This record gives sequence, C-alpha cells and structure tokens, in this order.
Amino acid sequence: MKGPIKALIMSMSSFLITYLYYMNAAKIRLSPKEMELVMNADWILTKNSVLQKTNQLLAQLLGRQQGYLLLHNKKVPADLIQQSPKISKGDNYQGLPYLVLDHPKYFDRSGIFAIRSFFWWGNFFSVTLHLSGHFKTTLESTILAAFPILQQQGFYCCVHTDQWQHHFERSNYIPAAEMEATTFSSEITGKAFIKLAKKIPLQQWDEVDNMLLTDFSQLIDIVSH
Repeated sequence: MKGPIKALIMSMSSFLITYLYYMNAAKIRLSPKEMELVMNADWILTKNSVLQKTNQLLAQLLGRQQGYLLLHNKKVPADLIQQSPKISKGDNYQGLPYLVLDHPKYFDRSGIFAIRSFFWWGNFFSVTLHLSGHFKTTLESTILAAFPILQQQGFYCCVHTDQWQHHFERSNYIPAAEMEATTFSSEITGKAFIKLAKKIPLQQWDEVDNMLLTDFSQLIDIVSH
C-alpha cells in the first residue's frame, strides 16, 4: 500500500473513531427515576387532574370574592371595573406549574392594582396585594397606617427590587411582624411598587378556599379605608 493512500485511510479511521466517540458522548440518557416516570402515564394524568381542580377552586373563589365586594359594598378604585377578572396558568415559574387569579386587577403603564391568588406546584397558595404607579401613590399612607394590622394578621412585606418574584425566601418577603415600623416605612415608600402577601401551605387544601377569601377580604378592607 502506497504511503499517501495509507495515510489517507489512517486519517479517515481516526476521524471516524473521533466522530463515533463524540456521538456517543452526546447521547441523551435518562436516569432510573426519569425512565420510571416516562414509562408511567398515571403521574401526568394526576398532575392534569390536580391543575384542573385548582382551576375550579380559583373559579369558585372568584365568585365568592365578587359576592364579598357586593355584600359589603366595598369601595375599590373605579379603574378596576374596566378589566375583567382572569385566571391564567403557566408551567415554568422556577421550573414548576402555577395558576393565578387576579381580582380585582388593573395593569397599565400608569400603574398596577391587583389582588393575586396564586397556586405554585409543590410550594404553596398565596394572596398578594400589588400596587404601583398612581395606585401606590394614592394608597401609600393607607398601607403605612395598616402596619399593625398586617403584623397581627401574618402578612409579609416584599423587600425585593423585582416586583415579579413570588417566592417567600427572605430575599423577597419578610414577615411584617419581624419588621420595625421604620423599616416597613422605608420599604413601602422607597420603591416604585408595594407588595403585601400571605402564604398558605398546600397541606391545608381542604380549608384553603376559606383562607384565601379571608386574606382577600382583609386586603380589601385595608385599601377601602
């Protein structure tokens, strides 16, 4: 075998070996747990069922919230009447599914007013009052005056600079009961938004509808004063 031909064959063999090595190295493999799940349809069907029931729970909660506002003749900003309540869902807040009910709600460049009931798979339910823009300006003093009530009722105050975080790590929320009045005031007045929230463990599913309504009514009472 002539030298150039032999060199070409050896070069091609080396290329083929390298190619096969990297093809094998790039092969996507499943862990034993992943393999068990991918072969089992029951868990995904159960997940879908849980999300459907959670959606139904939030729809019933919406009806009770609307009834509370009518029954107690609570005054909320007129702008809020312009937007219909909405239940939305997603699959990837920190990699996990979630459902959201915003009622009342107003999202506009001029400001945000929303009471958000939130379900986060594997974590919790929560209720959040979210204010920004002219709503924050109008209600800031009311929120400051409600500090003792927020402490007593177990609400948290957002201390994060990103208003779209929903977790309850201390980088995002601190219990109002653990805050001094001066610290609370600086958080309320020092940012472009206000977020006050309360979480409910998933283990309290059987009582969560009443608990969500109670937290909702407390926030409505605060902003209505």
